[in-house]
Amino acid sequence: MNKRQLGLTLGVIITSFIIILFSSCTKINEATELGAGLIPAVDNISTFDTTLEVQAYNDIFTLATDSQRLAATEEHFLGVINTDPVFGKTDARIFLELKPAFYPFFFPRKDSLEADSIVLILNYVESYGDTDLAQTVNVYEMDQTNKFNSDSVYLIRKNDFTYSNQLGFKTFLPRNLKDSVKAFQDTTSHQLRIPLDINFARRLLAYDSTRPAGAYSSDSAFRTFFKGFALQSVNAGKAVMGFNFTGAKTKLAIYYRQPKKTGTLDSATVTNFNFTNLSASANYVQRDYSGTPVLASVGGSSPDPFVYLQNSPGSFAAIKIPALTGLNNRVIHRAELIMEQVYTDINDSIFRAPDYLYLDAFDPTITTTPQYRTIPYDIIYDASGGLNLGSFGVAPFNAVDGSGNLIKTWRFNISRYVQHVVTKTQSAFDLRLYAPSIVVNQYRVPTTTVDIKRTLAINQTIVKGRIKLTGSKGPLDPDPHRMRLHIIYSKL
Repeated sequence: MNKRQLGLTLGVIITSFIIILFSSCTKINEATELGAGLIPAVDNISTFDTTLEVQAYNDIFTLATDSQRLAATEEHFLGVINTDPVFGKTDARIFLELKPAFYPFFFPRKDSLEADSIVLILNYVESYGDTDLAQTVNVYEMDQTNKFNSDSVYLIRKNDFTYSNQLGFKTFLPRNLKDSVKAFQDTTSHQLRIPLDINFARRLLAYDSTRPAGAYSSDSAFRTFFKGFALQSVNAGKAVMGFNFTGAKTKLAIYYRQPKKTGTLDSATVTNFNFTNLSASANYVQRDYSGTPVLASVGGSSPDPFVYLQNSPGSFAAIKIPALTGLNNRVIHRAELIMEQVYTDINDSIFRAPDYLYLDAFDPTITTTPQYRTIPYDIIYDASGGLNLGSFGVAPFNAVDGSGNLIKTWRFNISRYVQHVVTKTQSAFDLRLYAPSIVVNQYRVPTTTVDIKRTLAINQTIVKGRIKLTGSKGPLDPDPHRMRLHIIYSKL
């Protein structure tokens, strides 16, 4: 199952879960939101509740700890964010090949064609950030020394590509990319169209299909003549834009004219090179946290009062619950790890929160990579291979803070895990909280000791989504909105 299918499954699960939630849940004491009808009321006689201190420690993923790769079928991002006061800067660059649909390929009456224009066109999907600030995107030719292959899936944190020959540029407002565009034989919407140097069109028209050395004789030959495109935003910006390569709207449109028998030129003709199954792609995304609260919070020995989470490639928080191991045996009706967004300013609406957060567990006894596992007993695959991510709590609830600002809150249901910890049938782990696109976990098959490495799709894309949450200042923190583990239980 690919990532988009997994993401769709997650969306269906969560949508169904939300429908059930709003039709049946009631509140118990501290707003226990999930499955409330099945939990006995807290009466301090037979049913009790307690809140345990949670310690959060901010950290930033690195190339060594984040192996996120992006397949050609997934959404790629381009653009710069230079003005996020909390999470710093983002620089997203795109690399791709556009090719003839078949080989050997040839233009009709090649020797007498006259180049008219050439346009690089990308299928626009969405923007993240401020779309009213102009960006300039430069298009370069990738150097022939690059190893750039369609059978490779590249790390988003690593840029191994070089480029120097500029082929064109475009300055535009991201918000205008959704508008309709009228062009020769191509009137549609959601396109970024970048005009390229006419000499590049003449160069492509001059290539021939003579075997074995002609550029259009085979795909391997074509790659020796043209390695691909590199796109980079080069001025101040406040948004990244998502593009889809595999649709018909992504192409290299080569416009040219053919001579008539009378000696005059015919009207323009267009030939498109597309993103084929032989095309390579890569997305390089660089985060720069210099001078931000995120970077300032990393590395301290005390719990962090605020938690900073950003989608891949981004950041995470290590979560510790010291008192959990000392909790005596009891019947756990509900155990929720609760966290609330801290509203900062208007940038919270410009740079919206991740669609989903995820929680997993660090297991030092695992000797292979990754050493993180799904939360034992609380993440479960059903018979059809679906996950209970909705009831686990990856999706947020909308809430309002004391100043009337709309915020997000998350409540992770870790009841089964806590039950096994208090009955001493499960070790207590340090946890990890983050907003990944893809995550690889070890999954323990129920009723066995067998671990299986599983890939989970959490957020539909990389890059989009960042959030500041309330952490904890320590065991005496009086803030009622601090991150906490709320447990409803009965004594044995």
